Amino acid sequence: MLPVIALVGRPNVGKSTLFNRLTRSRDALVADQPGLTRDRQYGVGRMGGSPYLVVDTGGISGAGEGVGLLMERQVLAAIEEADHLLFLVDAQSGATGGDEQIAGQLRRTGKPVTLVVNKSENLDPDLARAEFHALGLGQPAAIAAVHGRGVVDLIDAVLQTLPRVETDVETQHPGTRIAVVGRPNVGKSTLVNRMLGEERVVAFDQPGTTRDSVFIPFERAGNNYTLIDTAGVRRRSRVHEAIEKFSVIKTLQAIEQSNVVLLVLDAQQGVGEQDASLAGHILESGRALVVAVNKWDGLDGYTRERLKEELGRKLPFLDFASQRYISALHGSGVGNLFAEIDRAYANANRKLPTPELTRVLEGAVQEHQPPKVHGRRIKLRYAHQGGRNPPIVVIHGNQTEAVPDSYRRYLVNRFRRVFDLQGTPIRLEFKSGDNPFAGRKNVLTERQLRKRQRLKQFVNRKR
Repeated sequence: MLPVIALVGRPNVGKSTLFNRLTRSRDALVADQPGLTRDRQYGVGRMGGSPYLVVDTGGISGAGEGVGLLMERQVLAAIEEADHLLFLVDAQSGATGGDEQIAGQLRRTGKPVTLVVNKSENLDPDLARAEFHALGLGQPAAIAAVHGRGVVDLIDAVLQTLPRVETDVETQHPGTRIAVVGRPNVGKSTLVNRMLGEERVVAFDQPGTTRDSVFIPFERAGNNYTLIDTAGVRRRSRVHEAIEKFSVIKTLQAIEQSNVVLLVLDAQQGVGEQDASLAGHILESGRALVVAVNKWDGLDGYTRERLKEELGRKLPFLDFASQRYISALHGSGVGNLFAEIDRAYANANRKLPTPELTRVLEGAVQEHQPPKVHGRRIKLRYAHQGGRNPPIVVIHGNQTEAVPDSYRRYLVNRFRRVFDLQGTPIRLEFKSGDNPFAGRKNVLTERQLRKRQRLKQFVNRKR
């Protein structure tokens, strides 16, 4: 499983800024105001030599009641989930009594802790670290999260202390690995049992029945599969039982270990905030996806049409995924899921020939030219495949860094339509080649000078 790193500390010490830096995202709200983060925020680490999960937390203020108390409960839950703790302090304000209290609490957890002195951009690193040695948490690391200074060295040092992620998951769980994810009580375990044709997973009409991810290998029509049944993802403010606090982490880890994600939605509850958040994590992971709208059988025609409109409105970024309307309890539509899963998995691993990719790119550019930048047209010359699962298309040209998001979406839709890549996201990477005319002016000038010198010498000899 992916290791988990939690960010803890007083309010406004830069935890959310570091979270965004490590995940290369803007998921966490950042402002020069304490107490902005209240719930835990989860993300996949994108900086460092190996994968990991990051948990951002609200600041520990010492408040014993109201919102402050709830925030501290969220921090305690994150500490329980974590394999390593990054304790952030503020180099500008120096060590405080609150820092000493938090340091004592972290020592009592028995978890590995790295003391991180943030906001040290205008200070000498040794001076920034000096007064924090008294907290008794070892050698502090000085960083500037807002600028990224020292962050790479910090995360590399932390990752060296964590267990390496198992790389033999394909050997342990052969075939297509399908992560069944969704909010609590949407019918995931019932769906797993229906897909297996037997009672392999506890199914009970109470949220939070599934406590951990369960790997279930099976065979169907000569194909090998492994179903990963995960704990339900609920609103973080409603998580109280200690053992259920691991549900989000386990779900994100299951997504990372899967080939195809089966996102289960409740047709009777509609699309909620947690559904959209979970869908965003799936999209970020790059996994192939099938959306299963469960409990469809109990709806009338008008409600069904309303729900389809809601899906398109609230989850527009999942337009690449197939949607299937099922009843896990009665089995209607469940058998059709496997065809969509196989299709999504195959498309995610498709080999795309370079000549065909380039031909599609040329046709798209001819039909709709990229915009001009500073009076010059963006030129896209050729494309080739840079990876699979998900398919990565590398496009070479000039000024590619200026390609707008709208044109990127246009190209993605063109590639998806031509190659019929339903069920998998497509990622584009742009590379600008060296200007073949760069330096030519100087070369021509040198030739002209030599020519002029020879001409001058010739004229002098004639004289």
